[in-house]
Amino acid sequence: MNYQVFAPADCSACIALPTSKSISNRALVINALCDGNISVENLSECDDTRVMQQAFAGSDSTVDIHGAGTAMRFLTAYYAQKEGTRVTLTGSERMKQRPIKLLVEALRSLGADISYTSREGFPPLDICGHELKGGTLTLPGNVSSQYISALLMIAPCMRNGLTLTLTGDIVSVPYIEMTLDMMAHYGIEARRTGHTIHVPHGSYRPARFHVEPDWSAASYWYEIAALAPAGTIFLPRLTRESLQGDARIAALFEPLGVKTLFSSDGAKLIKSDIHTTSYSCNLSEQPDLAQTLVVTCCLLGIPFHFTGLQTLRIKETDRIAALCNELIKLGYKLLSSDNTLTWNGETVTTTEHPIIDTYDDHRMAMAFAPAAFRFPGIEIADTTVVDKSYPRYWDDLGLAGFSLRSTKQKGDIPL
Repeated sequence: MNYQVFAPADCSACIALPTSKSISNRALVINALCDGNISVENLSECDDTRVMQQAFAGSDSTVDIHGAGTAMRFLTAYYAQKEGTRVTLTGSERMKQRPIKLLVEALRSLGADISYTSREGFPPLDICGHELKGGTLTLPGNVSSQYISALLMIAPCMRNGLTLTLTGDIVSVPYIEMTLDMMAHYGIEARRTGHTIHVPHGSYRPARFHVEPDWSAASYWYEIAALAPAGTIFLPRLTRESLQGDARIAALFEPLGVKTLFSSDGAKLIKSDIHTTSYSCNLSEQPDLAQTLVVTCCLLGIPFHFTGLQTLRIKETDRIAALCNELIKLGYKLLSSDNTLTWNGETVTTTEHPIIDTYDDHRMAMAFAPAAFRFPGIEIADTTVVDKSYPRYWDDLGLAGFSLRSTKQKGDIPL
């Protein structure tokens, strides 16, 4: 279904964000490694977490994780160490195009029995689980942090633990730190020295855990606050002290006219008079914020240069190409490389009645919907993609005064 989106003149709302899928999915892996003995409260309700739950609850020989990249990486490692398991791990057509060779080779070097059922280096995978010997491993630091987190979480189950050395520049460091913090919560104290992480052999200790609101989801409300003519947005239970690296969005939006007031109840987003005239930032530690920031800067007319985007090429879609394709429909001509996006202020003729393609990517839909402040009635294609991380996104827009109109039926969609 496609929606035309119409924005309100005043956007004031209290929005209960979904909980973090990144934290939820790590908690589910550790729960499985504890034989399901830990108590995880407030799990995310998104598709990515749901497919993880189904995988751990089921007993099928084929596990289809659809488009969930985190699940593919985490489950590859989990099943590799699960003795007596034989499983085929597959996913969507896009998932079959996303490389996983580096993780598979790393696991094989530690003793895993994994083979490709189709194309070398890509899912589906045939995995025969057994105890891994562990030991030492060296990986480039600029690979997906999900590979690294997958290895770290199963490392205590390896006979010799794991000493992992990362070479070169390390991307998405906050996600690695999130993994190590959660492992420590469950009794596994890894030792990190420079680019080397040592995880001892051991057992996770069952403990209660409460999943916090999702800062990645909060980013779209920062975008809305920046673009809205007026209004205040309150996000309950969102805290400055967070396991999530995407909490940096609060600081990143200050030059874009949004100030965050934290209290014991949550975070209040208010408009400020501070606006930068140009924007440069390295997003290697928060790549999931790129779409939000790129679209916001364009709509505010602020030229930008974002670096550290190399992992965007292998996400749900090639996000660098997708942003260039869709923003030119709105009149913004971007320049790109393998790891950068730049807009120098160049504009072209806007497409009449632009329809934003979402490329089976939840973040494309959520980042472009607020463009309704500048392009009333902008059409977002395949709106169900938000179920991957933020199933209530469209309902929450309605609470904030947005109006949605389906292109397949007359009248506004009840929200």
